[in-house]
Amino acid sequence: MPFDFRATEIDGLMIIQPRVYPDARGFFMETFKESEFAAAGIDLPFVQDNFSRSSRGVVRGLHFQTPPHSQGKLVRCVRGAVWDVAVDLRKGSATFGQWHGEELSEENKTLYYLPPGFAHGFVVLSESADFFYKVTAEYAPDHDGGIRWNDPDLAVGWPIDPTEAAVSTKDAELPLFADLPLMKQGGMEV
Repeated sequence: MPFDFRATEIDGLMIIQPRVYPDARGFFMETFKESEFAAAGIDLPFVQDNFSRSSRGVVRGLHFQTPPHSQGKLVRCVRGAVWDVAVDLRKGSATFGQWHGEELSEENKTLYYLPPGFAHGFVVLSESADFFYKVTAEYAPDHDGGIRWNDPDLAVGWPIDPTEAAVSTKDAELPLFADLPLMKQGGMEV
């Protein structure tokens, strides 16, 4: 089996460690294998791949898409290092509003799976980082949503000085968790 799957304290979030086969030329590893992911309970089809490059201190997120275009994500950092965060937005979830963070880097080669119904973001820890992810629904601008990265109610433990965070205007103007329309409904249906 080329992957080790580890559940987190939040149901559905999965940390995936691929088996790496190094030799004198470099290394080889599989980053996705449908049959093994399905056996681990990750069985939604991935329909779009995304790639970003960011410099130290850049914060992207916390982003999500609303139904019927909610996205599951399989994320990894292929160069550099990021601290990646998922926030549970699922209606009826015992961990609604809770977050989990995980360092992803080119050294640890860790993958992180977020099922639909989560907000997602990351901060770059290295000089720069290349971030790659697969999603289970195509980008749908009319269903695009987000939560302010430094929301005091979520109290995400970002490993950076907030005054050094580089945040886009769009992300800086995202609503607070308590002000999300989905909060009035008790969460997102997935």
